[in-house]
Amino acid sequence: MKYTDISDKSVTELTALLKEKKLEIFTLKAKLKTMQLTNTSELRDAKKDIARIQTALTAARSK
Repeated sequence: MKYTDISDKSVTELTALLKEKKLEIFTLKAKLKTMQLTNTSELRDAKKDIARIQTALTAARSK
């Protein structure tokens, strides 16, 4: 997910996307603890996506 894809979305869409990504982080962490996660870079990518979404939310709210 790139910032340019996120930046044109509305605040409600961004908050829904943020909630979805946080749930994904939760499930990935659970899989990591139970040794079911094969690709550990998914966790890192999800964290970066959350940071991008939060940046877009801050920018959208300041407009």
